[in-house]
Amino acid sequence: MNFGFSPEDDAFRAEVRAFIRAHLPPDVALDVHHWYNPKLSNYRRWQRILSERGWGAPHWPKEYGGSDWSPVRKHIFMQEIYAADAPDAGWQGMFMLAPVLIEFGSQAQRERFLPPMLRGEELWCQGFSEPGAGSDLANLKTSARLEGDEYVITGQKIWTSDAVHCDWGFFLVRTDSTVKPQRGLSFILVPTNAPGLTFRPIHSIDARSELNEAFLEQVRVPKENLVGEPGMGWTYAKFLLEKERTTSAFLYFNQRQFARAKAIASQIRVNDVRLIDTPSFAQKLARVEADLMALEWSVLRILAGEKNRHNLDAVVSALKIRGSEMQQRVTDLQIEALGPMATRRYADAFVPGDSPSEGPDWPPYTIGPANLFLNTRAATIYGGSREIQKNIIAKLVFGA
Repeated sequence: MNFGFSPEDDAFRAEVRAFIRAHLPPDVALDVHHWYNPKLSNYRRWQRILSERGWGAPHWPKEYGGSDWSPVRKHIFMQEIYAADAPDAGWQGMFMLAPVLIEFGSQAQRERFLPPMLRGEELWCQGFSEPGAGSDLANLKTSARLEGDEYVITGQKIWTSDAVHCDWGFFLVRTDSTVKPQRGLSFILVPTNAPGLTFRPIHSIDARSELNEAFLEQVRVPKENLVGEPGMGWTYAKFLLEKERTTSAFLYFNQRQFARAKAIASQIRVNDVRLIDTPSFAQKLARVEADLMALEWSVLRILAGEKNRHNLDAVVSALKIRGSEMQQRVTDLQIEALGPMATRRYADAFVPGDSPSEGPDWPPYTIGPANLFLNTRAATIYGGSREIQKNIIAKLVFGA
């Protein structure tokens, strides 16, 4: 059995790497590398460059602008994107909403929303979770009633990432309260500038305001903005969350941040010895690297379509647990390597004038790790908490 990549895949990797090297603007790469202050305008720029090359949506069908690559080549592409500190695709729109529109949306919706999404002209946010319905979406309360040719939406959402910088949102709403909770949900598209829709930033421990609360007060949208059929929102939401089965492992993020931990440890000296060469820290790096390699092979086994005796949904939950824990471990390494320099932290990314400055006590590699470390404390909660994932595994594998 050959566990390596084919010569053709290696040539493809070299092609992707050369393209990124030639076309990724240095300021965009630096912004992604620093992480603490990601600019969505940079994502729009890079998405336009990829789209012009025909690489804007590798995971979409070719007829909608996709690349028709194999799963392994998509994997290679994403590895190179992250390794080069290039922005990845806007997950909410490109990876979550687009497959739903392609599978269940109307032709008019596909023609209206997919092209500007592909070119980076319109960004999307997700409105699923509510203050009383996070992991348990079946209990959401936001309602939408049909009045003539419009839906009128009232309710509240929370943890809506980048909402104030997005153009549209896709919301899960309740259109029928007389049926089983899951059967009463619908999937609807709402412009973020709609009258009655307001956002309030949530200031998180990493000193950012990426997350938001969303308040919908008699928000009116045309009934044509309903995706698919009324009452099918639960089905579409499950499809959305299951479409990209390997993304829950956060593999590419983990590989990039592990490489950064090694780079930091290569520049810091302890008693005139590089930290990376000290036995204690080298052992910690080796332990994390081995687990990260195992995570990659687990992802590759799914991408290769390997038959598994376990329920695939349980395998995905296992990837989510391991991938989220790995996010914390790779950022732990960065903080440990920095030592006292890990105290460098920045205020909100969108506060004017809050830009990093360099000096002998604050070298470039100190920008971002503290904020990212704090951000990943939530990795085992968002997207389905570790406890929920373990319950899924227990039910599907052990019948518990």
